[in-house]
Amino acid sequence: MHFDPTLPLKYWDALLIGLWMSLRLTLICLVLGVALGFLTSQARRARFAPLRALAVLYVELFRGTPVLIQLFWIFYCLPLLLGFEPGNFASAVIALSLYAGAITSETFRASLKSIPREQYDTCRALGITGLSLALWVVMPQALLRAIPTLLSNAVALFKESALISAVGMADLMFIGSSISNRTGRPVEMLTAVAIIYFVVAFPLTRVVGRVEARILRRLAV
Repeated sequence: MHFDPTLPLKYWDALLIGLWMSLRLTLICLVLGVALGFLTSQARRARFAPLRALAVLYVELFRGTPVLIQLFWIFYCLPLLLGFEPGNFASAVIALSLYAGAITSETFRASLKSIPREQYDTCRALGITGLSLALWVVMPQALLRAIPTLLSNAVALFKESALISAVGMADLMFIGSSISNRTGRPVEMLTAVAIIYFVVAFPLTRVVGRVEARILRRLAV
């Protein structure tokens, strides 16, 4: 059996549909993960000890266990706890968002530590405290400093999204695997899937480098 590089072209429409699903899921989970990560990073700085402990437990649990196991647990065990089945799309969103929130919280925690303490003292002297301090002073600076790592997290999340094929989501990996099983040509199809992932992820990694250099120059001014 010879290698036929033109075979994936016959299924290009199906692969694009799968790619759109992967990108859409990545974007949804990234937005939710960034919001959850920022809230978690704030919880880890809270004075209320049980809240800090809960935030640490969440971060360490989702950073210290494989994403595939998290996905399986939510897909199979969450319906038992809720009493109804949320579906594979909702399960995938929950699992990847929780994972993204855990890794993003560490990104925000590092960026928050880099904000000079004098800014907090100045805001308190001006009467800016609590939620206003977090939303209008801390969060914009934390986001700016965290952008390079957040972009890297987005690339990692896009690649991790391939795992949702294990619960029947019709993403790029699932469609590529299904076509390879049906045609009996896994080499051609999975090679095409790998190339598509690379074509999407590689430019983003280059963007990360440029954005990081620009932000470092801005912060140095």
